[in-house]
Amino acid sequence: MPVVSGSPASSGPTVPDGPEAGSAPLANSTAVALLVAGAFFMENLDGTVIVTAVPQMAASFRVPPLDLNIGISAYLLTLAVLIPASGWLADRYGTRTVFTSAIAIFTGASVLCGLCPNLFSFTLARILQGIGGAMMVPVGRLAVLRFTRKHELIGAIATITWPGLAAPILGPPLGGFITAYASWHWIFYLNVPLGLIAFAAALKLIPAEPLEPAPPFDGLGFILTGSACFALIYGLDLISRRPMPATAPVLLAAAAATGLVAVLHARRRRHPLLDFRALAIHSYATTIWGGSLFRVTVNAVPFLLPLLFQLGFGLNAFASGLLVLAVFAGNLAMKPLTTPILRRFPFRATLLVNGSLNGAFILGCALLSPATPVPVIAALLFASGLTRSMQFTALNTLAFADVPETWMSGANTLFNMVQQLGMAMGIALGALALRLGGLMGGGGPGILPLAHFRVAFLVVGGIALLEIPDVLRLAPGAGDRVRRPH
Repeated sequence: MPVVSGSPASSGPTVPDGPEAGSAPLANSTAVALLVAGAFFMENLDGTVIVTAVPQMAASFRVPPLDLNIGISAYLLTLAVLIPASGWLADRYGTRTVFTSAIAIFTGASVLCGLCPNLFSFTLARILQGIGGAMMVPVGRLAVLRFTRKHELIGAIATITWPGLAAPILGPPLGGFITAYASWHWIFYLNVPLGLIAFAAALKLIPAEPLEPAPPFDGLGFILTGSACFALIYGLDLISRRPMPATAPVLLAAAAATGLVAVLHARRRRHPLLDFRALAIHSYATTIWGGSLFRVTVNAVPFLLPLLFQLGFGLNAFASGLLVLAVFAGNLAMKPLTTPILRRFPFRATLLVNGSLNGAFILGCALLSPATPVPVIAALLFASGLTRSMQFTALNTLAFADVPETWMSGANTLFNMVQQLGMAMGIALGALALRLGGLMGGGGPGILPLAHFRVAFLVVGGIALLEIPDVLRLAPGAGDRVRRPH
């Protein structure tokens, strides 16, 4: 497949500067981005917020705490399996209809989660919640892409990016706070007012679109893609467990084989469920291939840091959580600077410099020890949060900068699926890197765990830097059409 340069001067697909005629009143684009950001935060938070509530929930359900893993896994697996269908649903029934329905399903499922009397019913409610989340995230992003002019895309993407960065870090401490001062049920009940507000705002802000006939649903593609995603994420989840079940490599092999068949099927079908045409655009392809390495590594860091501070440094959960919040502070501090930086400097230069700094800061975590002053640790994590936020926003914006409107739905679906897989692979990478540290690290009692983490951060930081060669191949003007009005 030929690669199309991301430069405005390229001979690639003609890209309209903004939504097609009749797509949306552009005055509402900022409000739509804020609405989608709120929905993203609610959805992403529910993926991690119950982690610290597991002991109380297990006691309530009268099951061992480890059995609660099925409630977490069921939610994430449902997301992975159903996200590929989101683009077709948006094309068939309209962005507003699918997005508002997703909010309603997610909010109703949250109520059911809080009312569940046992683990079985809770798992079913989490699957229902995952159905809503699988539609809410990609279709919400699609609404922003469809109803925002190209040159306004940087600000819109910056707005909807921070929830995905903040939620994994805020989720565990927030869940612990709610569980300690109320009960685990309120973790889910708090979604109700947020969901009602989001539902009403979506009806008001997102315009109805004139529906055109949608292509036939690719049932075989859905089965193949869903099976591959399920096997991959479940296999990666098993890899992170100790001891690793023997079925883990079998599932990963099945995921690879099924995924290959799914790709071959998609390339032969006229209207496939997963549309790979946007990969012909170099700027988009870079955010998928090199960008995936970045997403995997930055999702490994929130997994490794709490373990480092508790198992390596001997800190309690509260102190560990406070240190990790420095990453969130960096994410938040970068938000108002992101748009000016991306408008001032080309995407290629920004991704090269910022990506190198991000990898260096991850490598710097390998140098931390209990003797490192707390301000130094906080400063390193804060700087890591700055680069994490910048790279996420730059990649998410560049991904759609040169994508034609007619390809947007398929490109968005593929991007969201890859992003979801990156989250799962990040946790697996963190676990595998720790195991590698166990094989390579030496020392005695109390030193060996810290040696594990040093090796793990060196591995993760090194993989993060592998993104740079892919970025170097970007055209100097890649994504320029979103950096300034035309």
